[in-house]
Amino acid sequence: HLAGDAGHNHIFDRLYLIYTVGYSISLGSLTVAGIILGYFRHLHCTRNYIHMHLFVSFMLRAIFIFVKDVVLYTGSELEEIEGIAKEDLGSITEVPPIDKAQFVGCKVVVTLFLYFLATNYFWVLVEGLYLHILIFMAFFPDKKYLWGFTLFGWGLPMVFVAIWASLRATLADTGCWDLSAGGVKWIYQVPILITIAINFILFINIIRVLATKLRETNAGRNDTRQQYRKLLKSTLVLMPLFGVHYIIFMAVPYTEVSGIIWQIQMHYELLFNSFQGFFVAIIYCFCNGEVQAEIKKSWSRWTLALDFKRKARSGSTTYSYGPMVSHTSITNVTTRGSLAMHLNPRLASAALNGHRNLPGYVKNGSISENSLPSSGPEQSNKEEDHVNGSVPCYDERPTIELEEERETVM
Repeated sequence: HLAGDAGHNHIFDRLYLIYTVGYSISLGSLTVAGIILGYFRHLHCTRNYIHMHLFVSFMLRAIFIFVKDVVLYTGSELEEIEGIAKEDLGSITEVPPIDKAQFVGCKVVVTLFLYFLATNYFWVLVEGLYLHILIFMAFFPDKKYLWGFTLFGWGLPMVFVAIWASLRATLADTGCWDLSAGGVKWIYQVPILITIAINFILFINIIRVLATKLRETNAGRNDTRQQYRKLLKSTLVLMPLFGVHYIIFMAVPYTEVSGIIWQIQMHYELLFNSFQGFFVAIIYCFCNGEVQAEIKKSWSRWTLALDFKRKARSGSTTYSYGPMVSHTSITNVTTRGSLAMHLNPRLASAALNGHRNLPGYVKNGSISENSLPSSGPEQSNKEEDHVNGSVPCYDERPTIELEEERETVM
């Protein structure tokens, strides 16, 4: 019996280590990804707003898993119970009255944990619905429906979690509400299972459309290997977003701890659930081409500004950046420069627009050439671009105002 308990403790310690490392890595990567999407103005669009809501739901889920563990499993009451010897238990003749007020804190924590767990599943569904709409609808006023998505992702889980808490407090108000109490658990588990099933259906439908589009674009070509590689890439990108791993053990009930099925299920679920946020942050932020382009432009501006200030402090007035003469050089040769411009109008045009050649220069409110919508044969890859998150956020970018054109490094 003692050997069995030691084996169970070893399993629980390993599971605890897996999900602690996984949720910690996910929390850190999602925090950085959320800061990046929120910092760059050109990344502010409906698609990335939904990504940020999803990031926050993953972060809150991870945070409250850690809070729940601290409140439920490291409390003084648990340590006191573990310290009672067996002979002391035999000498107890009367059960002391239970003060339910001491469980209020842990009940609130468990309720909040279930709420943020449900919101995470619902925001995964929102991501799937939004991607499905983008692929199957030619025009979708996503700005107007962002509030609807927000209410669906944060508001609907609040309704059935509140109903569960009310019934639990009325029918089964025992302990910290962390243990199952009959059929009350299905009040929040059924909506979560429905979101998993809907997401899986959307996933299959999108993969079907992608496979059809790839066959159409590669018609007449013999390169089927590249076609399958693209389909595999899109499938791997979509799997963490749609939570496809949830479907594997969705219909398998939990068995006793000693069973090998239970161990496989728990290791699988805790591993993929805890690292899902990390995978989502990598795919939709760190590996996103638009995000990488914004970071590179910001880095170029910053290094150029430092170089500009360093050379300004050193008193240099004759340096230049490529074909463009610096501002200090222009001010020192104003007379000669104006005469040359008068004699040659092409030089005047080059001087006025020369700062556009500056590395990292972006006209205020402009759209980079890499973000312009594609035309011709590339238009057929719209679905694949939506899946990979490479569609630029030009739907909410400000209009171009010529009078505000200026160098961003100054």
